Amino acid sequence: MTRAWLFPSLSGYRRSWLGTDALAGLTVWAVLVPESLAYATIAGVSPVVGLYAAVPSLLLYAAAGSSRHLVVGPMSATAALSAGVVAGFRPGDDAAFWALTTATALVTGVLCLVAGAVRAGFLAAFISEPVLKGFIVGLALVIIIGQVPALLGLDKGEGSFVEKAADVVVALPDTDPVTAALGLTCLAVLLLLRRFAERVPGALVVVALGIVAVLTLGLDDGGVAVVGPIDAGLPALGLPDVDLSTYADLVGPAAGVMLVGFAEALGAAKTYAARAGYDIDANRELLGMGLANLGSGLASGMVVNGSLSKTAVNGGAGARSQLSGMTAAVLTLATLLFLTPVFASLPEATLAAVVIAAVVELVDVRALRRLWSLAGATGRRLYGGAARFDAYAALAALAGVLVFDTLPGLVIGVLISMVLLLARASRPHVAVLVTDQNGTWVDAERRTVRGQAPGSSVPGVLVVRVEAGLFFANADTVRDTVRRLAAEQHADLVVLDARTTPFVDSAAAGMLDLLRHDLERAGARLVIAGDVGQVRDVLRAAAQGERGPLPHHDSVDEAVRAHRRAP
Repeated sequence: MTRAWLFPSLSGYRRSWLGTDALAGLTVWAVLVPESLAYATIAGVSPVVGLYAAVPSLLLYAAAGSSRHLVVGPMSATAALSAGVVAGFRPGDDAAFWALTTATALVTGVLCLVAGAVRAGFLAAFISEPVLKGFIVGLALVIIIGQVPALLGLDKGEGSFVEKAADVVVALPDTDPVTAALGLTCLAVLLLLRRFAERVPGALVVVALGIVAVLTLGLDDGGVAVVGPIDAGLPALGLPDVDLSTYADLVGPAAGVMLVGFAEALGAAKTYAARAGYDIDANRELLGMGLANLGSGLASGMVVNGSLSKTAVNGGAGARSQLSGMTAAVLTLATLLFLTPVFASLPEATLAAVVIAAVVELVDVRALRRLWSLAGATGRRLYGGAARFDAYAALAALAGVLVFDTLPGLVIGVLISMVLLLARASRPHVAVLVTDQNGTWVDAERRTVRGQAPGSSVPGVLVVRVEAGLFFANADTVRDTVRRLAAEQHADLVVLDARTTPFVDSAAAGMLDLLRHDLERAGARLVIAGDVGQVRDVLRAAAQGERGPLPHHDSVDEAVRAHRRAP
């Protein structure tokens, strides 16, 4: 079925969905407004910039995105990355910082559109989940430590996580008791509501409590910092006051922002699409994200991306289409026009509590511990070297963010993803096979690790299985491993079970011929069993010398029987 080009989530819309979509939009708005104000402070700009960004991004994503549930707007991860990008340009004042923030959104939007136009959605797959997990945990910790000064009434520190944490520890004696009491109370209320009343918009509740406390108790006169006046009305439309050369300088950093934002958005979109039974088009997601960021940038906003937390709120409220997002956009616009004076008395400690509560769940220590347990000796034997690589990659990405800040941490994570891909491809698992009680050929090492009875092997016969494709990057490793195993077992027949080898390139075909020659000199024969058609065709086409193609059998059992019958 062809997807509609504009507003695809409204295709086949039913009138009966209108009520649930409107209610879901109201619920999303209740979370979106305070979180957008908070995330703008993470990006280093005025809180109202978050609202400027939310309205066009919700409407434009709905026009092009493929998800019925994804909520697009300011988010903590991309807000922190945006702040890091802009700080690198050393803007002279708040106005220059804002202009660069808006320019970052525009460049990110253009990059998303270009990536979507050339169908580059597959690129998100090159960041492994462990690397992304380590990066997100590190980023969440950076955001939390950055909000602690506002939560406790301390002066804000600068630099990496380590430097900010050190500044907080040194400044703890200067904690403002009233600010700390307000901030910690708001944080406790948020966490309790999330634990015991998930459907209650906790962010809106504590924002209301904070504003009421300031207005009734005069906390701002006692030294509690508040957001202050917020410009009511619509934002200025058009390009920011930034030199054209600056846009070119932003391309590299904005590409990193785009990659993280797209990865989070795609993960959220796929999660709820799977639950509702429809498909996500990664390239359409790039186009939707591109339009959303362009709209935000042209409306004096900041970088936006799909939000997992707000998408969860949207889906939990029963949303059926992007009409819920459009409803939230209209309500946010009404907030800009009529409600901004209310938020002028919002305590910064309350905003900090909203941010901390929103990102603390991203500090997924359990997932990191699981990766580390898989990296142990037992895990490596059960799951292969990939488990060790995954754990080290996650920890390296985490450390990169904490020590070197967000953008260098992202670069470390991407580079590690590429290195891991090459490392895993170059060192495939070569399993030695034995027969179990049912006569099935199984991995001997896995049986040992699982505490199962050792299988049976055939004297003088080595059966191996390469659990990967064979190509130039891993050919020498496989050759050395098989020769070593054959020598250890004094084999006179080596059977290569090729059922788990989906492809062979010309370099690997040449390697197999060399391996046959090596084994023949050691008094053993090499045969192939169960190879798929493509592998068989390549091996025959690449046969060298007078020996011809490698002997082939349909199964390992047939190869062993033929060996026993041979004189």
